[in-house]
Amino acid sequence: MNRTLLLIGLCCIVVALLWPWLRQVPLGRLPGDIVIVRENFRFYFPLGSSIVISVVLSLLIWLFRR
Repeated sequence: MNRTLLLIGLCCIVVALLWPWLRQVPLGRLPGDIVIVRENFRFYFPLGSSIVISVVLSLLIWLFRR
């Protein structure tokens, strides 16, 4: 448990340090992301981005468990 919390904390620090470059990654504007814009209303559902993030995290977890 301690190692897991330490790893999560280190990952958060790395993401925070890399944030200026990570903002430029086109997550949120991928094909499959649903955006509905109407007068006084905006609906955003990042379906494609969620799938990509899920696959990447699943692969990372799979690699760390081996």
